[in-house]
Amino acid sequence: MTTTAVAEAGKTEVAAVRVRGLRRSYGEVVALDGVDLDFGAGTFTAVMGPSGSGKSTLLQCAAGLDRPSDGTVRVDGVELAGLGERRLTLLRRERIGFVFQAFNLLPSLTAAQNVALPLRLAGRRPSRGAVREALARVGLAERAGHRPAQLSGGQQQRVALARALITRPAVLFGDEPTGALDTTTSRDVLCLLRELVDREGQTTVMVTHDPVAASYADRVVFLVDGRVSGELVRPSVEGVAARMAGLERAAGTAGTPGTPGTPGSGIVGGVTC
Repeated sequence: MTTTAVAEAGKTEVAAVRVRGLRRSYGEVVALDGVDLDFGAGTFTAVMGPSGSGKSTLLQCAAGLDRPSDGTVRVDGVELAGLGERRLTLLRRERIGFVFQAFNLLPSLTAAQNVALPLRLAGRRPSRGAVREALARVGLAERAGHRPAQLSGGQQQRVALARALITRPAVLFGDEPTGALDTTTSRDVLCLLRELVDREGQTTVMVTHDPVAASYADRVVFLVDGRVSGELVRPSVEGVAARMAGLERAAGTAGTPGTPGTPGSGIVGGVTC
């Protein structure tokens, strides 16, 4: 069964991440208001919504970076609410990968050393073979000895992705991973994310404001005012852009977020890398 078929068979797929009744408030501000979602194993989900909709808060709670005010989060079968800080840190380190808009590479370290860093922080001695394999998975095996300043923005983000994958995480979370990249480089990174899902079954959850980026996913979940507003399966650029434009109008904010692609581009039902 293909990844897209798995996404469409939502009733039978195994959830890599499951949130129920998720609520997060900061004083009187309610960022999440009773969210119920499953992120199927081996699928690629994009999370979108107007500014302030709660999408980044959802990612942070689902990834164990923030604790919800109420509700439950299960990652790879583990309930996060019952974990102390030490066990939660270990789970994040071993079972969750992160890629952010900022590459967060240490400038004094080579690509290989940056990739090996999570293992060293965990007290494990990384093998050269494992590091080479992680870099090869993102197409940068030949750049192992280069420092960040010697790499392009897209190459730096791929190093960050290899660093996230070195522990073989159950779930890869991305918070605007292509937000700092140009159009061509963004496409390269998004194709790589898509290939990791299709080739290796890497569960991926990505927050984005860009309809083009979202079209690489199996489905797009839309949030409004901290609640799930709907979703699209096998999304197209045009379909995502139209849905977001409607949400923005309803929210009373001007403009359409992200880059809706070239009008009439003919991208329907996702993209082909």
